[in-house]
Amino acid sequence: MPRSSRFLLVLAGALFMTALARDGVDRWVDATVLPPFLAETSVEMRDRNGDLLRAFPVEDGIWRLLPGAVDPNFTAMLIRYEDKRFWTHAGVDPIAMLRAAGQSLWNGRTVSGGSTLTMQVARLIEDGSTGRWRGKFRQVRVAFALERRLSKKQILDLYLTHAPYGGNLEGIRAGTRAWFGKDAARLTAAQAALLVALPQSPEARRPDRRPEATRKARDRVLRRLERFGVLTRAETHAALTERLPDRMKPFPRLAPHLTDRVKRQAPATSAFDLTLDVGLQARLETLVAQAATRAGPRISGALIVADHRSGGVLASVGSAGYQDARQGFVDMTQALRSPGSTLKPLVYGLAFDQGLAHPETLISDSPVMFGRYAPRNFDGAFRGDVRIRDALQLSLNIPVVRLTNALGAARVMSALRFAGSKPRLNGGTPGLAISLGGVGLSLLDLVQIYATLAAGGQGPILHHDALAETRQTPRVLSDTSAWQVADILAGVSAPAGGATGALAYKTGTSYGHRDAWAIGFDGQHVIGVWLGRADGTPVPGAFGGDLAAPLLAEAFSLLKPELAPLRPPPPSTLLVGAAQLPQPLQRFRPRTAAFENDPSAPDLLFPPDNAVLETFGAPLTVKLRGGVGPFSVLADGVPVLTGQRQREFEIPNPGAGFTSLVVVDAQGLSDRAAIRID
Repeated sequence: MPRSSRFLLVLAGALFMTALARDGVDRWVDATVLPPFLAETSVEMRDRNGDLLRAFPVEDGIWRLLPGAVDPNFTAMLIRYEDKRFWTHAGVDPIAMLRAAGQSLWNGRTVSGGSTLTMQVARLIEDGSTGRWRGKFRQVRVAFALERRLSKKQILDLYLTHAPYGGNLEGIRAGTRAWFGKDAARLTAAQAALLVALPQSPEARRPDRRPEATRKARDRVLRRLERFGVLTRAETHAALTERLPDRMKPFPRLAPHLTDRVKRQAPATSAFDLTLDVGLQARLETLVAQAATRAGPRISGALIVADHRSGGVLASVGSAGYQDARQGFVDMTQALRSPGSTLKPLVYGLAFDQGLAHPETLISDSPVMFGRYAPRNFDGAFRGDVRIRDALQLSLNIPVVRLTNALGAARVMSALRFAGSKPRLNGGTPGLAISLGGVGLSLLDLVQIYATLAAGGQGPILHHDALAETRQTPRVLSDTSAWQVADILAGVSAPAGGATGALAYKTGTSYGHRDAWAIGFDGQHVIGVWLGRADGTPVPGAFGGDLAAPLLAEAFSLLKPELAPLRPPPPSTLLVGAAQLPQPLQRFRPRTAAFENDPSAPDLLFPPDNAVLETFGAPLTVKLRGGVGPFSVLADGVPVLTGQRQREFEIPNPGAGFTSLVVVDAQGLSDRAAIRID
């Protein structure tokens, strides 16, 4: 057989054997059973701008975050240092393996590894050995299989998700968060070099424990990358002088109460986009903690900021400290408490809408009884006839209860629900005390009510999900009534230290000084503040105006330096004084007054007006006609007798001099007489 024929025969045989071997390798690789590509990753809570609010560790306390955006310079440095033919090899780099084997034989020890990034991914996802031949052989097989089933980018993402960076850190973002306090989108050359070096020996090179070993490993990476032409001499010199991190930075845990609740509601979701703002949330958490500490022992606090135009919650502080000894684990934005006087603006707004009153209407602040219920003002005093505007600004109790009685407590409860809140009653039927705080509401409920008021009587339902569709409340108040209430609230002197501009706000103190409230809004934002004890015990001497209002002002100043202007009055608003009001609106009278058995006001028969009496210190006899009992009697504005159902009785002698006597019946109607006692 000619030599040329023998050569062709040998070549054909060699090619045939190679094909058989290749087919066998293909079948061997295709039969590879791969482990799951992705282990569990940390659940992430992101703010409105995509910044990390909080991450939850996975099982065994490991921080493993998805890579996200990674600095391309880091990726280039990693590939050039670890696996320069990554984009072209099929999972194994024979040149690198031969080089590593030759160096090992020549030096008698391992000098450099021949593992590709794909082989390292194979080891990481299987948690396999690196040194034993059996483990290396398995990595080769898995690497080939990964290259066939995934793209190069997917393989690189797996490395960036699983690479160890010391302690309980896995993945590039966990590494940059812990060592540099930021994500991996932008890194210095020194930071990138450290992150290239760490996964090779994550414990032996931990910056917080072995700084010298860390520095040597980082500098070795920098110098080699300079030789490769990846870094210039100037870049290398600058990077060599950069300080190493000396401790792990904590992962952010902002808005812990809210994020706990969000995670419980959707346990299968791995990432949440919230409406909160990272910077504002952090500043307000610090502010609430400081305010609670100043307020005294066992005092906690809560605060919510929302945009009443969009409905997005910008900050939610559930307590003075998540792990604070003052029951900081209790989310006080959700806790049901008595709202004190904070519901009064809603009652006045409903009364305006029902045609019962106007801000300039006169209303009687005098003793009154509704069955067995006799409301009292917080200071125990009575002021006689006052304007509705003044009654709300002074937060008087009796006028608002009169209006609640005229409206009906059920109407007020319905308005609370329409406004987006979820009121709770101890009993089944609401009573007149509802307007003074006799109902259970949360801070979130109150902020929702005020957001609806600030938006013009109908507004968005507050939400924290950035991807949620905005929903509107039903109309609770007319645009005119909502403006009138806001105008009255803006007339109260704002607490010192707040942002400049008009702030419409109301404070409240619950029965027994258990809760101190302050809620306010400008033309865009609404903020609600609560201070008290999480266990509901009293805080002696605590008032909303003293305790919560300054915190409200500080919160607004942290939010912005200047308040947004409040809405202008709607065209239908009646802007007149009391004398120009229609007759029925000049003085408040219940609508039922015209249907009583005796519709006239009580008539003070004795003593008559302008009488001069000689009593010689004896009690003064009073005689009445008409009116509806029980009756109350005031002498110079001070109650001297209440609950009197007879029409002839005695009162204590007012003493010598001029005295103004006022008799008030159960409907708030009155008669008066000016007398002189000699």
